[in-house]
Amino acid sequence: PVQQVQPYRPQYKQLPLSRRFWRAIRQYWPLYVMLIPGMLFFLVYKYAPMYGIQIAFKNYSLKKGISGSPWLTETGKPLLYWFQRFFKTPQSRQIISNTLVLSLSKLLVGMLPPLIFALAISECSFKRYSRVIQTVSYLPHFLSWVIIYGICATMLGETSGVINNLFKKLGWNTVPFLNSSKYIRGVLVGSSLWQSIGWSSIVYLAAIAGIDTSMYEAATIDGAGKWRQFFSITVPMITPIIFYNLVTQICQAFQEFNGPYIITNGGPRGSTTLISLLVYNYAFKSYDMGMASALAWIMFIIVCILTIIAFTSQKKWVYYSDER
Repeated sequence: PVQQVQPYRPQYKQLPLSRRFWRAIRQYWPLYVMLIPGMLFFLVYKYAPMYGIQIAFKNYSLKKGISGSPWLTETGKPLLYWFQRFFKTPQSRQIISNTLVLSLSKLLVGMLPPLIFALAISECSFKRYSRVIQTVSYLPHFLSWVIIYGICATMLGETSGVINNLFKKLGWNTVPFLNSSKYIRGVLVGSSLWQSIGWSSIVYLAAIAGIDTSMYEAATIDGAGKWRQFFSITVPMITPIIFYNLVTQICQAFQEFNGPYIITNGGPRGSTTLISLLVYNYAFKSYDMGMASALAWIMFIIVCILTIIAFTSQKKWVYYSDER
């Protein structure tokens, strides 16, 4: 009978997990020492504040603090009272809809345009010209949203905006870009794209530059054109970077606050009132910490669901070159 060949396992993997752990600590201790400041930062500023998530289930009092405040059930209210109160408000559907529409729109423009821009830069034969374009596209990333609001007001203002003044000279009607719920979402998404497209393309450019050029040479010999090479070589080889950007963009898109707060403050007609903006209003204007915490929970659940979907689906479309 033919003996079945056992797959090769490195010797260190045959050791118990605890011994492997301490062996790695002894071998790479300088690297673990350098990890300590970053780990402390995340523990203090990211994980320690999560102690306050229980406020969503308490009748919070500033005098009593988080631990001293009674649970909602102790005051005769349902444990999910703050959640029920939010969903019973007539604006709850519109707020959730605004959050999903604006966040998913920002997610879409945060993924595709930077990829196309990075591909165009990498294919540009005039390297000096491409460097100038790259530098110019990076600059808006360093502008604050206050400056971006000033640019939007100067360009898109209904009475004195540059574009509307041009419309007046052409005999056209002015367009209320900043005062109409029909246009304001496009303004927010467009301004976010203008600010982030150059910076977001950096990782794509690095990934494209790291692809083995021999693969393109072999494809050219086989008669593959640029589009074929893009979809058969470039995209599969940078799918890990696309996946990384997808996960980070999901987290950032649903935490969008600066644009709606500075440019519209939730208007016009509540068309840009997001959950993140409502969290701020309840927490720091109404001092209703229970409702603010419940809204943060809702946003957290939405982000978790989308992140789980992304991680579950990656096995079907993300290609890792070291996999066999």
